[in-house]
Parts: sequence; structure tokens; C-alpha cells
Amino acid sequence: MNTMNASQTIRVMLVDDHNVVRSGLATFLRAYEDLELVGEAKNGSEALNLCHQKVPNVILMDLMMPEMDGIAATRAILADYPDVKIIAMTSFEEEQLVHGVLAAGAISYLLKNVSSDELAKAIRDAASGRSTLSPEAARVLVQATRPTKQPLFDLTEREREVLNLVVQGHSNQQIAETLVISITTVKAHISSILSKLQVSSRAEASAYAIKHKLVSL
Repeated sequence: MNTMNASQTIRVMLVDDHNVVRSGLATFLRAYEDLELVGEAKNGSEALNLCHQKVPNVILMDLMMPEMDGIAATRAILADYPDVKIIAMTSFEEEQLVHGVLAAGAISYLLKNVSSDELAKAIRDAASGRSTLSPEAARVLVQATRPTKQPLFDLTEREREVLNLVVQGHSNQQIAETLVISITTVKAHISSILSKLQVSSRAEASAYAIKHKLVSL
């Protein structure tokens, strides 16, 4: 479920405590033939239970909710369903939220003022394993990196190859196939890269790599 065919319908679940927001998103989804609404939840706890029943491909996740917030829900859902792609959606950019939900495993971070076509593209990209960050979220990640006069990027040649593919939005499976190595080896390389760059998620690693020109785009 890491990659999807263009002809496949993407199963989408909405998680937001505001009925009006969910209603608007549901209307938006109906405008696209390749996107199917399979469930709605009003908090993280409800989302976790619903996820067990519906097993969506992509979840649009609000972050500020009662009972269980979006960050906790993201972490809990991905613990059971690591292949589900979660897009964090908020009304405002807040540094702690950006770092928190990306560290929890969300693949993308968008503000709710995103256009319909931009959101549809972000959903399709997420289903294929590619991240989408709002300009505001990307700025937070870049500003949060620790600038040094002589950054110590002691990445091996193989780690740089893996990082380059991560920045391009490739999934672990795709990286493994491209470099002809096992997924276990890919995960080990990514873990080492995150540690060396002192970041906690693939999205942060990508932003850091682009800022410091660690990869050739």
C-alpha cells in the first residue's frame, strides 16, 4: 500500500471536531472521481476506532481536538497501520505542532486555507508516499535547523544516495528497489541519517538537506 496506481480510488478519512469543516471536506472529496470518503471522526480516539473498520489510504487529520489530539492519534494509528498516510491540517502554523505531528509520522502538513486542487494533489501524493508541506511549515522546519559555520555531515556515500531519494519522495520500498538493497537496510540508513542530521522525521530531513544542499535536485 506504499504506492498506488493512478487508476485506483484513494480511500480518504476525515478527522476534525468541527462539523462544518468535515462537511466542507466531504463536499470537496465528492468533486474528484479518484477520491472516496470512507469515514469521518470528530476526535483522535474515534479516528483510531474507525481506522480499524475502514483502513483508509489517507487520513486528513486536524490537530487540535478534544479527548485525543491529532498528534497522539497520528502516533497511535501509525503504530497499528504504518502504511496509512496522514496529512496534518490546521488553521494556523505553530512550531510545536509542525514538529510534533511530523515526528509522530505524518507525511504532510497543510493549512486549511489550501485550495481544493492543492489538497487533492497532496492526497494523491501522500497515497504515493510523497510529502507536501505548506510554505509556512517548511519555513518552520528550515528555521529550526541548527546552523553552524561548519556543519558536520558525516553521511556515507550510500546514506547520501538514500537521502536524495527521500527528498524526491520515494517510499522505503522504492528506495530498496532503486538501490537494490533490502527494506531493512533502507530503514537502518534512514535511522542513521535522522540521527546524524539531528532531525526526527523524513520531512525534516528533506527540508534540512535542501537548505544545506546535501542533495542534488
